[in-house]
Amino acid sequence: MDETQTKSPEGKHQGKTAGRVMSIDALRGFDMFWIIGGGPIFASLHNVFDSPATAWIRTQLTHVKWTGFRFEDLIMPLFLFIVGAVMPFSFNKRLDAGHGKTRLYLHILKRTVILFVLGMIAQGHLLEYDLSKLHIFSNTLQAIAAGYLIAAIIMLNLGIRWQIAVTGILLLLFWALMMLIPVPGHGAGVLTPDGNLAIYIDRVIFGSFIDGTDPPYTWILSSITFGCSVMLGVMAGHILRSDKVGIRKVLWLLAAGGVCIVLGLAWNLCFPIIKHLWTSSFVLFSGGLCFMLLALFYLLIDVLGFKIWAFGFIVIGMNAIAVYMAVHIVNFRNIGGFFVEGLEKYTGNWYLFIHSLAGFAIVWLILWWMYRKKSFIKI
Repeated sequence: MDETQTKSPEGKHQGKTAGRVMSIDALRGFDMFWIIGGGPIFASLHNVFDSPATAWIRTQLTHVKWTGFRFEDLIMPLFLFIVGAVMPFSFNKRLDAGHGKTRLYLHILKRTVILFVLGMIAQGHLLEYDLSKLHIFSNTLQAIAAGYLIAAIIMLNLGIRWQIAVTGILLLLFWALMMLIPVPGHGAGVLTPDGNLAIYIDRVIFGSFIDGTDPPYTWILSSITFGCSVMLGVMAGHILRSDKVGIRKVLWLLAAGGVCIVLGLAWNLCFPIIKHLWTSSFVLFSGGLCFMLLALFYLLIDVLGFKIWAFGFIVIGMNAIAVYMAVHIVNFRNIGGFFVEGLEKYTGNWYLFIHSLAGFAIVWLILWWMYRKKSFIKI
């Protein structure tokens, strides 16, 4: 999902040697950084400095319980957004290569199934072969699978203006379903963890195989808005593929981000920002921040040419799905701890930071070796 090649007006590829939009790889890597070890590294700074600033950082690296938004709540929607940003590049590349729509749909379906199964392995306990522990729909990769499929259908059948319109219609549809349809025993418009329509549908369909988090995430009905998060990324991809001069692309991304943030905050007044439900206001607010981040990365890397600082992120971003699965299967923090545990008696409050950094270093060095070998795992 990362075939992000683009051409300049002269027909020459921009960005990296392979013709990639480096800012997308870097932003994907930035997102994965927090998943594979960046969070514990920065959170552990509070053990060292114990200041209001580090306390705030540590708080931002935790999820809100229900309503509201913190930095940690941006990681999952950013993942979906980046998947969408790549789609205009990858789909057009395949169509230009002579792949018919039927072949492309088969490719989309294959990716959707693979992502869904990987999600069950990562967080649904599929490989434990124990039905009492199985969660059918419970992971970010499965949200990507659902959102990718919905966005692909929209993108392949509608022009850009209708893509925007349908995304807005889906956001309104989700709001209407959640607020107007009564839930047995609770009524209509209830957005509590146990009384909302989305969790009611999940419980009816999944039964004991429902997501086991507390408070619960919702998945079936929320797939509508997963698709909208991916579609916001698609819009960003259209901007990056356009013939506009680089700085104008940045301005368009910033403008789109600003509009989404304002709309999301306004909608929040009557339809709260709730990540567990993936509410329409959450989609817009988080999507607006994603536009802003992409604008910043694109400006620095692809427009101004400041690339060296992003190399560490690019190494991660080139194998995002592979490392996502790896950290869910292997405890790299324990492996890193093997090399530094003897330092605990010398390092005091710094030990947790060193321990977290060691675990991340193990992962990054493996990814760097794969990068050097040009070993990129795709689906």
